[in-house]
Amino acid sequence: MGRYYSGDIEGKFWVAVQPSDDADFFGSTGEQPNHLEYYFSETEIDSVKGGIEKCKENLSPYLEKMKEFFGNVNGYNDQMLMKELGIEDAIIVKNLLKWYARLELGEKILNCLFRKGECCFIAEL
Repeated sequence: MGRYYSGDIEGKFWVAVQPSDDADFFGSTGEQPNHLEYYFSETEIDSVKGGIEKCKENLSPYLEKMKEFFGNVNGYNDQMLMKELGIEDAIIVKNLLKWYARLELGEKILNCLFRKGECCFIAEL
């Protein structure tokens, strides 16, 4: 069963890779009843950009290969990604997936901030 986020941005958290509170990484803390509520304003753009850059640093030198891989598949497993990246250690691949999923979330937040001046969404726990 997947966990989703919705509001100004929408998506699905990566199963077994991405926690529901992953947006905390970009500078706003989710409010917690049975979901997390996030609000980002224009004042947090630099924090979000900084988080995105940290994601890119942690994905280097695999970022472009990962973008290409995920742009061409509808599904994946760790072995497919390990082969594509030339990595034999599944733990390294899991770590890269965490950073890649986080990057995707951060880019959605940033694009929403540029488009609307704020970004609000709810994340299921």
